[in-house]
Amino acid sequence: MAEMSVTTASLQSFPKSLLCSLSTRKFNSSFHPSAILSPISRFCLISKFNSFRFSAAVVKAASSPHANTKEPMLPPYDVLITGASKGIGYALAKEFLKAGDNVIICSRSDERVVSALDRLRVETGKQHVWGTKCDVREGDDVKNLVAFAKEKLQYIDIWQINNAGSNAYSFKPLAEASDEDLIQVVTTNTLGLMICCREAINLMQNQPRGGHIFNIDGAGSDGRPTPRFAAYGATKRSVVHLTKSLQAELEMQDVKNVLVHNLSPGMVTTDLLMSGANTKQAKFFINVLAEPADVVAEYLVPNIRSIPTNGSTKATYIRFLTGLKAYSQIFSRIAFGARRNRYVLED
Repeated sequence: MAEMSVTTASLQSFPKSLLCSLSTRKFNSSFHPSAILSPISRFCLISKFNSFRFSAAVVKAASSPHANTKEPMLPPYDVLITGASKGIGYALAKEFLKAGDNVIICSRSDERVVSALDRLRVETGKQHVWGTKCDVREGDDVKNLVAFAKEKLQYIDIWQINNAGSNAYSFKPLAEASDEDLIQVVTTNTLGLMICCREAINLMQNQPRGGHIFNIDGAGSDGRPTPRFAAYGATKRSVVHLTKSLQAELEMQDVKNVLVHNLSPGMVTTDLLMSGANTKQAKFFINVLAEPADVVAEYLVPNIRSIPTNGSTKATYIRFLTGLKAYSQIFSRIAFGARRNRYVLED
């Protein structure tokens, strides 16, 4: 079939349906690479692609009436934190309460939830904190957590995910890890993260003021090796990838009222970290780089709250321990002996 030559001006005078029909017949009758590059084919393909995007947007808007609109999000914020009975999750909950926000916490243990609620109310003097049992690895548990949050607060403005992290308190080569340890690490850090993200997105895209999801990273998230806790590092690397994928999905679906962010607390002196302080190298880096959970939370919470306060519409990566800060502290230690034996005695 002979190649058809059509000027741009003449293209504009043809009905779009006729152009698509002509292009389709030409393309189907004789496939050749040059056909893909013809003006008519390009026009038709772009037209159909734009029509598909428009149709997808219409369907999305119909199913989620608030996906493309967003009411102002004003403090006090309604905050949900998973794994908040201890460690960084507990410290974050305390800082949000001190800022005047309403907070929901959860843990896999009823006893730990009750204990954490009592301590938070005493330490902050605030009563607007509620808690419930939830295993983030179980879809039904997370759905029940959402129902509990809606009952108490109606909306969730900020959902902090993956405080419920685990390395099974095991620091040893992967070859020595048990099936049970590996399953616990992967299901908590990866499956639990995915389930929580799914439920948070489904909740927030139907809220008139949308919402912000913060996925917490950890050692390994930057791609560096994590010997003796390889499974943990691999799951934390997946946090960054999942966050980027969710950001792309929401953009593809034209959901503008839900944002997914990364949160990096750095090295925090929690039970999880300190259980691995049994080598010379581990002791060195814990003393040089780690900080108590309260110190980290005091930095992170104002930065988290500034995002809805400023009406930001861009995904953010909030880091407590930046590369520059880490190198500076390592240099101070090597040059001046700073931070020696802060938390653990070094050999």
